[in-house]
Amino acid sequence: EHHIAHIASAYYCSLWERAAGFSYDGSGDFVSTMMARCEGNEIQVLDRVFLPNSLGSFYTMICEFIGYSKYGDEGKVMGLAPYGNDTYCEKVTQILGLRNGHFELNLDFFKPLGSNEGMQISQDGTVHLARHFSDYMANNFGEPREPHTEITQREMDLAYAMQHCFEKVFFHLLNELYKRVPIEDLAMAGGCALNSVANGKLFARTPFRRTWIQPAAGDEGLAVGAALHTYHSVLKQPRSFAMKDSYLGPEFADSKIESDLMRANLRYRKLEREPMLDAVAGQMAAGNVVGWFQGRMEWGPRALGNRSIVAHPGLRNMKDVLNSRIKHREWFRPFAPSILAERQHEYFEHDHPSPFMLHVYKIRPERREQLCAVNHVDDTGRLQSVRRDENPLYYGLIQAFERKSGIPVILNTSFNENEPIVCTPGEAIDCFKRTRMDALAIGSYLAVKSEN
Repeated sequence: EHHIAHIASAYYCSLWERAAGFSYDGSGDFVSTMMARCEGNEIQVLDRVFLPNSLGSFYTMICEFIGYSKYGDEGKVMGLAPYGNDTYCEKVTQILGLRNGHFELNLDFFKPLGSNEGMQISQDGTVHLARHFSDYMANNFGEPREPHTEITQREMDLAYAMQHCFEKVFFHLLNELYKRVPIEDLAMAGGCALNSVANGKLFARTPFRRTWIQPAAGDEGLAVGAALHTYHSVLKQPRSFAMKDSYLGPEFADSKIESDLMRANLRYRKLEREPMLDAVAGQMAAGNVVGWFQGRMEWGPRALGNRSIVAHPGLRNMKDVLNSRIKHREWFRPFAPSILAERQHEYFEHDHPSPFMLHVYKIRPERREQLCAVNHVDDTGRLQSVRRDENPLYYGLIQAFERKSGIPVILNTSFNENEPIVCTPGEAIDCFKRTRMDALAIGSYLAVKSEN
């Protein structure tokens, strides 16, 4: 079953012996939410929320209404929400409300289930979702915003209300789950588990004290969940696997990388580990932007230090530099900080680990200026806490940058320009040449634009 596979993808990868299990998304097998007790090899389903009630559908519908209809745009609108205020919070509760320990959508605001046309793919390969909202939505909130038109305060306020109401229901469900499974460990997956803003608040709003969230929380994680559930629950095989990192993708030998660099007519230098780290840290300290392509690619939607663009987190103009020269994305979207795990408590107001960049925490007041390029408008950051044993090379890069800047944090954004994250050396080199990145650290090789 869809949501059992989601929960399995988190619980069995955690190596916890007992946990509360939670999955939520748009839908799967006519279910949008599942609660479970996880113990030993077994996952016992305790409750389900059936369609048409769906937190994922609620979020998607409002995203579409304010002009974001592309597949995956929900993450963008999550970044817009802090710019809004509570103008529409009470009104949005007419769309999503609590009922009988669950939640319920007011279907007047939605097109009838099955009446939309699903997904459409434009000529440039962009996936657009068909309209979910009804005319009743427009009657209550005004005309929907057309994509590529100016964002007004109304859209910001609707995004704020959407996130606020989403969190209210999410925390209600988790508190109900804890009553049934009074264990402080929460294993979670499903597409909505990528809502890092809600994840960062759950420790204050629920009794849970530890989370293990599958980094591939969306449907890409179903295969591993189904396999592990079959292996452990059906075949009764003992548990031994712990997913300590998400670096499960392909990697490439230096010989392949050098061949691609030569084919691209790039000048480059081959460096040993420490000189490479020192050179890249020096580039960042000087205000330059570096493409960082190392080791195995990350599995899941986040760039976690192997297919990343890295830069100085303390330069006030760095966000504009990245957007104008490379990323070309919406002005309101924040950039993420990667921090040495043992230094997290010095810079953030919560010390629960965030190895997969799935928690947003408040930045400490005395550190906000130092991290101005990764400090969002509400003084938060969607951080990645980096441990030496999980990614020694990336950990070493942050250490090298601290030696030059005094900051154990670097700005980390995905290695791409309005495209999927680069996977191969050829894709990384093409992105480097096409954009205004200053340098490319790829395997053992460093290419600098000013030397080409």
